[in-house]
Amino acid sequence: MSSIMHLATTIDSVKQLSLSANHRVFSQGQMSQHYIYVQSGSIKVLRHAGNGREFVLYRIKPHEMCVLTTACMLGNFAYPADAVTETETEALLFGQADFDQLTTSSAEFRNFVLANFGQRLTDLIKQLEHVTLKNIDQRLAEYLLRMTDKSGQIKTTHQFIATDIGTAREVISRHLKAIEKKGIIKLGRGTIQIINKKYLLDLI
Repeated sequence: MSSIMHLATTIDSVKQLSLSANHRVFSQGQMSQHYIYVQSGSIKVLRHAGNGREFVLYRIKPHEMCVLTTACMLGNFAYPADAVTETETEALLFGQADFDQLTTSSAEFRNFVLANFGQRLTDLIKQLEHVTLKNIDQRLAEYLLRMTDKSGQIKTTHQFIATDIGTAREVISRHLKAIEKKGIIKLGRGTIQIINKKYLLDLI
């Protein structure tokens, strides 16, 4: 959003960062110090459960801001989750003072923050419904269909899928092997080839 970029140029203390993939942006328990605006790339926000599992809450895509960062800066409390870049990412960091100034002086910035906050909350509720109301087969089928490329292939790991849909790696491995035996997919080293797309569509 060019208007946010324009606002950023009016504040000397706004930082522009280039982050590599798998860079930890913030950690659970850390106090929020900067408001994050993603220009390019992708950041996943994930929660660590008590049993050691991880669960992706949402992703921050280009021209979006982080709902947890917003909540933490408004409420002055620590992050309840972690954030890690999935790809090379360009981002702007607004400090607390900059954030307070812009939300007070710029209706455009304030409306953008509130709109993003509302959208991310809606996405988070949908994600929670997805995990609680759909079984593993449905969630796995949706993931495979969403992530497949034009050739019908997905480059991923069993652990990554487990984190993304909120279950254990061994559960994913068991279900993938079961549908491979049915001829629905073909498993490779770090890859999954979709053979029967209709079967997956029928599951959801």
